[in-house]
Amino acid sequence: MYKEYFGLKEDPFSIAPDPQFLYMSSRHREALAHLIYGMKADSGFVLLTGEVGTGKTTVCRCLLGQIPDKSEIAFILNPKLSVVELLATICDELRIGYPAGNQSVKVFIDQINLYLLNAHAEGKRTVLIIDEAQNLSIDVLEQIRLLTNLETDKRKLLQVVMLGQPELNHLLNQPELRQLSQRVTARYHLEPLSKHELQGYLSHRLAVAGVERPLFPEKTIGKLYSLTGGVPRLINLLCDRALLGAYVKEENIISPALLNEAASEVFGKKRHSCETKANYWQWGIVALLGLILLFGVVFLVQLFRQPALDQVTQSQNVAKKIESSTNGQN
Repeated sequence: MYKEYFGLKEDPFSIAPDPQFLYMSSRHREALAHLIYGMKADSGFVLLTGEVGTGKTTVCRCLLGQIPDKSEIAFILNPKLSVVELLATICDELRIGYPAGNQSVKVFIDQINLYLLNAHAEGKRTVLIIDEAQNLSIDVLEQIRLLTNLETDKRKLLQVVMLGQPELNHLLNQPELRQLSQRVTARYHLEPLSKHELQGYLSHRLAVAGVERPLFPEKTIGKLYSLTGGVPRLINLLCDRALLGAYVKEENIISPALLNEAASEVFGKKRHSCETKANYWQWGIVALLGLILLFGVVFLVQLFRQPALDQVTQSQNVAKKIESSTNGQN
C-alpha cells in the first residue's frame, strides 16, 4: 500500500529470505565465508547458528548462489522427522526412486548411496541443507552422520549444512554425538546487528527497493535499536508497520512517536509497555548507582581529609608553642 507513496519498487522490509536484500555486515560476511570454506573443503558438516531472526536462512540462500552449477541440493525445512521420514524426504528432494510405502531404512540408504556414487561419477556435488536443525533428534543426527561415511580418497560424497538456533550447539555437545561434532569443520554463530550497523542496514534495503533518501532519522534509529536489539526480522516487522503508519498519516519520515505506535501494534501494547518500563527501570538503576558512587566518593574524600586537617591543626599548634617559647626566651 505504501510503495507508491514513498516511490518504492519493492517491499523493502519483507521478512522473506531474499538474497538481494541481504545486508553484508561484518558478521554476515564472516558467516558466509565460513559456509563457503566448509563447502570448498569438501567436509562432512558445516554449521551456522544464531538467534531467531538474525538472518541464517538468508545467508544460506546467498550461499546457494555460489554453489557450482553441477550441484544437487536437498533442502529440508521441517526437521521434526523420524529416521525413516528423513530418508524418504531426502529421496524426494533428490528425486531418488524407492518402493511405494517402503519403511525399510536399509532400502532407503542403499538407494541414496547408489545415487551419491552415480552423482560423483558425473562430477556432481550433492548437498543436504537442514534448517531449524536444533529440532533434529539424536537418532536422526546419527543417521545423517552415517550417510556422510560414503567418501572417496579426496572428498565426501554428501555435504551437510545445518542451520539452527543456539540450542543446536548444546545438542551436538551430547556424548552420543561426539563423532558428528568432530566432523564439523566450519561453524559460525551469527549475532544480531550492532547499533552502528543499523543505519547501513536500513539504507541498503531502501536502496534495493528503489529509494535513496533517508526515511529514518537518527533518533528513530536509536529507538529502533532499543526496541529490536538489532535482530533483522524484528527490524523488518517494525519498519514495515511504521511505513504503513506514515502512509496513513501522510508523513514523509518515520518519527520516534510513529515507531512507538508501530511497536504497540507489532509487539502488542502490553509487551511494548513492559519494554518501555524496563528501559525506565534500567535508567533508574543507572542513576541510583551513580548517586551511590557519588556519595561514596564524597565520603572517602571527607574520611581522608579529616586526618589531614587534624595534622595541619596539630602542626599549627606546635608552631605556635615554639614561637611563644622563642619569644619568651628573647
